[in-house]
Amino acid sequence: LTLKMATPAKAAKLDGKNNHDAADEQADKEQQEAIEQIDEVQNEIDRLNEQASEEILKVEQKYNKLRQPFFKKRSDLIGKIPNFWVTAFVNHPQVSALLTEEDEEALQFLSKVEVQEFDDIKSGYTISFCFESNPYFENESISKEFHLNDTGEPSSKSTTIKWKEGKDLTSKSASAMKGKKRTHDDQESFFCWFSDHGDAGADELGEVIKDDIWPNPLQYYLASEIDEETGAGDDDDLDADDLDGEEEEDFEGEEDDEEGAEEEDGEGEEEG
Repeated sequence: LTLKMATPAKAAKLDGKNNHDAADEQADKEQQEAIEQIDEVQNEIDRLNEQASEEILKVEQKYNKLRQPFFKKRSDLIGKIPNFWVTAFVNHPQVSALLTEEDEEALQFLSKVEVQEFDDIKSGYTISFCFESNPYFENESISKEFHLNDTGEPSSKSTTIKWKEGKDLTSKSASAMKGKKRTHDDQESFFCWFSDHGDAGADELGEVIKDDIWPNPLQYYLASEIDEETGAGDDDDLDADDLDGEEEEDFEGEEDDEEGAEEEDGEGEEEG
């Protein structure tokens, strides 16, 4: 068997292929090194984020304690305003949608609402409703507590409401005793929220009360007055303007009719 040497053209092709493979290998190596370096940088970013979270938590814990005397002073002042909390709830678009007329009547006796975050902030909070003596239940205070256990699993628990006979708004028969509903007939009572522990990690009402209403309830208490000063007033002005415009158009129309009639009378006299 006689071996033949590769022609110059074939030899060039082989060299080109080897060079291309070498370039691909070098590019892969550089990409791998870049990925490893990005991972190292990302670890540093994550470490800083964890450090920031710890420091932010310390700041939140500090200012949570500093806010407590002001929360107490605010609660004392709110106590001087009748129906403050029920008005704030009714004026809040999300909470209002959950209230039946019977709920609103029961909440007329709500004298104080408090949100108390746990000392470490991150493990949970309690929402407490304090009531005056009322015809619906015996409790002076009803609360719902949200907390995270050691494994980070959310859960909740609440006070058992001691309803007076025939006044249980959470039962279908009691909720329909007056036949009045804000929306549909099978709407659940607001008070069902206290016994609902199905998904403590996604309790929208609890989050709305804690994060939206509690920080500044005054804005919702005054919401109806603000609407009256801004929205309703504008509507009235608009209606008045529209009415004036219509009157002007009617008056101009009457003038045109009168002028037309006079011209016709004048033409008739000339012909005569």
